Amino acid sequence: MAASEFTLIYRYFSALGRGEAVDLSVGDDCAILRLLPGERLATSVDTVVEGVHFPEGSFPEDIGFRAVSVAVSDLAAMGARPLGMTIALTLPEADEFWLNAFSQGVTQAVSAYDLPLVGGDTTRGALTITVQVLGALPLDQALLRSGASAGDAVYVSGTLGDAAGALAFLSGQWQPSVDHAEFLLQRFNRPTARLALGRQLLGRASAAIDISDGLLADAGHIAAASGVRINIDPDALPLSAAILTQEDSGQRLRWALGGGDDYELCFCLPMAEHAPAGCTLIGTVEEGEGVFTGLELDFSSGYQHF
Repeated sequence: MAASEFTLIYRYFSALGRGEAVDLSVGDDCAILRLLPGERLATSVDTVVEGVHFPEGSFPEDIGFRAVSVAVSDLAAMGARPLGMTIALTLPEADEFWLNAFSQGVTQAVSAYDLPLVGGDTTRGALTITVQVLGALPLDQALLRSGASAGDAVYVSGTLGDAAGALAFLSGQWQPSVDHAEFLLQRFNRPTARLALGRQLLGRASAAIDISDGLLADAGHIAAASGVRINIDPDALPLSAAILTQEDSGQRLRWALGGGDDYELCFCLPMAEHAPAGCTLIGTVEEGEGVFTGLELDFSSGYQHF
């Protein structure tokens, strides 16, 4: 006999709901979270669909970790302190072997981000995971897309293009070495939301965004929201050793500028501010509009949802 929805939730997810901000977790009609004095709530939701956001047949542990990281990256981009999350899980069938493995990936993410799972829902349908994250921000601070000014410097964290390189490998379009392929797959399947960096940038960065749809597209969101032009130096883009083994320099740039799914942060700093460690200066902000690279390559405008 198939397990009921409530049995599945209790069996695989009920132990993940404890946290300092949690007054009431899984098991009631609503969870209850506590904000500290002088804080306000930040919330975001992300949905990932099999065959659209991750390849069919992906390991369920990776799916669980990645789905949470993708959502948590939005908290990082705002500089928020994580409070809790909910997961809505749509499954073709109640496969307990799959659920057990998926819950292990979620458990690893809960530990990595100190983000308790405080509620959720399950239903039948095509494999789809929706994660809503909740975080806390000071009443007078938040990282927004709309604060960049002419004279600011533009930075990114980490390296760019790794997830796109991983997808090229998975689709058979590129064959890196075994070690480099393993690195790229780890970057795609287990992205790291830059929570600590986001909190470091509170009160310092003039604008920020996480790189989900590609650097050009996401820097373009900052440019549009701030009413400025962003100049990016393609030669300054940080690339991993794995991506640098791709002999086609144009392909490397297409991955770094348009690939997306790296979940690094792109942010702007006034010239008087020093960037945190692990970040690379890639450009400047000036008066005008749009994003300029000086390249004539045919780049994608970023991931399109429809």
